Amino acid sequence: MIVFRDPSEIPADFGRTVAAIGKFDGVHSGHRAVFRRAQQDAARIGAKTVAVTFDRNPLSVLRPDRCPDDLVSVERKIELLSGCGLDAVLVLTFDEQLASRTAEDFAQAILVDALHVATVLVGRDFRFGSGGKGTPALLAELGARSDFTVDVIEDVFLEGTDRRVSSSWVRELLAAGDVALAGAVLGRPVSVRGEVVHGLKRGRELGFPTANLPALLDEMVPADGVYAGRLVDHTTGLAHPAAISVGTNPTFDDVLQRQVEAHAIDSPGLDLYGHDATVEFTHRLRGMTAFDSMDALVAGIASDVAQARILLGMSEPDPANSPAE
Repeated sequence: MIVFRDPSEIPADFGRTVAAIGKFDGVHSGHRAVFRRAQQDAARIGAKTVAVTFDRNPLSVLRPDRCPDDLVSVERKIELLSGCGLDAVLVLTFDEQLASRTAEDFAQAILVDALHVATVLVGRDFRFGSGGKGTPALLAELGARSDFTVDVIEDVFLEGTDRRVSSSWVRELLAAGDVALAGAVLGRPVSVRGEVVHGLKRGRELGFPTANLPALLDEMVPADGVYAGRLVDHTTGLAHPAAISVGTNPTFDDVLQRQVEAHAIDSPGLDLYGHDATVEFTHRLRGMTAFDSMDALVAGIASDVAQARILLGMSEPDPANSPAE
């Protein structure tokens, strides 16, 4: 997937495009449905598919008091978009200058002149241009003058529910620690990615070594607690079933920032320091607890690992792989 950071970077001979416009925060299942529709439209006319998005939430400029935290960083968003089969993404810098452009100017300069759009896909509540005066109806009027059509995509509802898929819903579920339902809304597991860093090595001392991700993750970290999931090592290409802790370790009360620690089950000698890794959350086991002794803590961790085994469909541990006494 080609990444354009400015409309001027798009080659003049790039060809006609089908463009989907939106924040695409989290790149959830609703967004993916839009991209599938774009690919169908593009295939019929031999055009390229492009996601047009922003380097920040527009509310951070327009209404900072109402702007929610991003689910993912812009670089992570680009990474997720690259897995959707799109030909390109245009990441617009949303600043005062872009916010002040009229709807007509935005459509002409970006959609017509730069992207040569044949079709534009937007949601029913899409607004663009200065003061949010641009609506899907206005966009359709502009398209009639400039030889492009507009597809207004209806809301996507999660099967078995009456609630539309949205980034706001994902935030609510993460705040509650419901990673299973959040994963269903996203259409993929809740995950965070980063370079494995050195921690206090307390897990190793307790017989449950962990891979620690950086404390300041610009990702969708779920509520404090213990989870089951996977630790994906991008450096080696291997994935390990894992028991995962999120929080500040209240038993010791010496961790100042929330962190993600993943214990790769049945891999006691694993050395991941410096590796690029993703931690995927599939099941919530419990909330964060402060234990009153080391023995209670070790017993609690062992119970978490045993429960993670069951939820992840693992067989009983091989005694030969058990940590040394």
